[in-house]
Amino acid sequence: MLMPASSEFVNLCRSQTTLLTQGLGASSSGIYLTQEFRDGKPVNLIPVVVYPEEPISWQAPASLPSSQNQTAALRLSAGALNMEAERPRAASLLKQQRLVLPLMDQEVVLGLLVVSREDRQWNESEQVQLKQIANTLAIACVLDQRHQWLVHSPPEQRLLQAQQHDTLADLLHQFRNPLTTLRTLGKLLLKRLSPGDNNREIAASVVRESEHLEELLQQFDTAIDWGEVELTADLLPARQISGQAEVLSLPWLLPADQAGSDLPLEACSLAQMLEPLLVSARAIAQDRHVQLSTDIPSGLPPVRANPKALREVLHNLIDNALKYTPTGGQVLIQVYRALDLIDHQTIAIHDTGPGIPPADLNHVFERHYRGAQAQTAIPGTGLGLAIAKALVQQMHGDIQAFSPAQHWQQSELNSPGSTFTISLLEA
Repeated sequence: MLMPASSEFVNLCRSQTTLLTQGLGASSSGIYLTQEFRDGKPVNLIPVVVYPEEPISWQAPASLPSSQNQTAALRLSAGALNMEAERPRAASLLKQQRLVLPLMDQEVVLGLLVVSREDRQWNESEQVQLKQIANTLAIACVLDQRHQWLVHSPPEQRLLQAQQHDTLADLLHQFRNPLTTLRTLGKLLLKRLSPGDNNREIAASVVRESEHLEELLQQFDTAIDWGEVELTADLLPARQISGQAEVLSLPWLLPADQAGSDLPLEACSLAQMLEPLLVSARAIAQDRHVQLSTDIPSGLPPVRANPKALREVLHNLIDNALKYTPTGGQVLIQVYRALDLIDHQTIAIHDTGPGIPPADLNHVFERHYRGAQAQTAIPGTGLGLAIAKALVQQMHGDIQAFSPAQHWQQSELNSPGSTFTISLLEA
């Protein structure tokens, strides 16, 4: 059973009671948390901090009854407690200038803040401050309980939570690529339809809804970033205890039972794999006024790869090249037989973007690492290259990053650019 509160939460409660006493003139105050309940017994309230240091004489609200199940026992509405101050019998409490405020998380009562003073009633402004204090304590309580759960959970359970967190981040990142393509194609379609065409409204709706989805993705990214910060301190020891390296969970496009194992490989033509990707890539390049060119010779033998995984890798790399290349820039996609690797083929994606600083080059395949790009207005999560590397390795291939770009002479460019290469064994 977890402790009702950590020492940090208790210290926060003490600081709040000091504020109530010195700032608002409270003569007595108490912060109580609901105790873990069992078998339908009444929900008990545990005093965390009481000032003065003796029990406060107050009658617990009738809104904390016994329950037939664990979920219902704490799912009390805020109104049930607030109504206590409105009922006729609450007049006696009002004379004592005593307020009872619930500590709420959504519809769950986590505890109570009880405060009173003897010389005057609480005015409207002071009641607003008290509610803000109660809200602050409720948020702190939720974070405190979550932290305790992580600390006291078995290492395997914490590791599983970390992997689930990573999987969600990967899913959202992969959702972004087709969404970008869909929005761009919608914009191009809208431009090609005449003003009187009945299909214009449909195309406009596609663009509008895709932009709404992009806004929702930004909110998901923010939530995941907060979760990453919260989990890092507690989950790293769990990984160390388990003696396992951090596992990069596979994205949704691969069967779950293949996690951590090699992917099933088959003969794949790189030209055929690139063909459908280049259709959408050319549309995006046209919309962004970027010159996209290819150098893909015919007649090359197939390579051994997983089609879905390779498609995801190429989609990520091409999307990055187009995203970071400014207006008027160039992107080149090449396929050739590697000179330094026997029976291997290489896909190279060159761009004329800002390039990758030397300090970042060795970290670009790390999860959530964006380096200098994090300071720009270009959105990103730092997951695409990490996913790409994991998938390429499971296809027994190699992926590398170079900056400046390897194709153009630097004297021809206004920026360093970058090159990403994937090498795969021929079938």
